Amino acid sequence: MDYVSALVPPVVMAVFFIGVVVTIVKSQGGPNKTKEDDAVDAAMARAESVKQTARPENA
Repeated sequence: MDYVSALVPPVVMAVFFIGVVVTIVKSQGGPNKTKEDDAVDAAMARAESVKQTARPENA
């Protein structure tokens, strides 16, 4: 029975990891893609505007 208790944690971790990978792959593209792209574009625009206001033009 020691081999069962030795194999359970790796099997549980493998199942969890496969579930995470499947969830990530399923969430790519489709209706979520536009929403995610818009969020990234907005964050990039905010970062760019902060960068430009933090550094004066004539410095």
